[in-house]
Amino acid sequence: MKKLLVALGVIVVLVAGYTVYTIVRPFVVHTEIEVDATPEQVWKVLADRQAYAEWNPFIISSTGELTAGGTITNVLRDTEGKETTFTPELLVVEPNKELRWVGKIAFGGIFDGEHAFRLEELPNGRTRLIHEETFRGVAVPFTKSLLTKTIQPQFVAMNHALAARAAV
Repeated sequence: MKKLLVALGVIVVLVAGYTVYTIVRPFVVHTEIEVDATPEQVWKVLADRQAYAEWNPFIISSTGELTAGGTITNVLRDTEGKETTFTPELLVVEPNKELRWVGKIAFGGIFDGEHAFRLEELPNGRTRLIHEETFRGVAVPFTKSLLTKTIQPQFVAMNHALAARAAV
């Protein structure tokens, strides 16, 4: 009986340690692009989610009010054409500066993604768009290559499409 309790204790410690490790060591998909438009012009395109179906290859639909603390519903399309619907909580909605949300599977800690669009003003009416997602949770280490293969290229595609639309 004592050996069983020790073994269970070791398993609990290992699982807890692994969980903490995956939370403090996130996987980040980071992209950025310089846009020939002001932060206000870029924000206008980013915030006009009703028009996403016209130009956005990644987030093909986004509904709900852009209010920090609220939720929205997004439909994403990966490079393989697979669509996923989720309802993230909006963390930051700062016009012309930042839009950030967090999506979680189940109660959180399994596979959480904090998605961010940050706009940095550059000289000559240009903007740096930083588009990234920080993934945390116990399932993340097993999905890194899939995220790199199917999601990161969609970030880049969205960045270019957004830049083209904002520069018009």
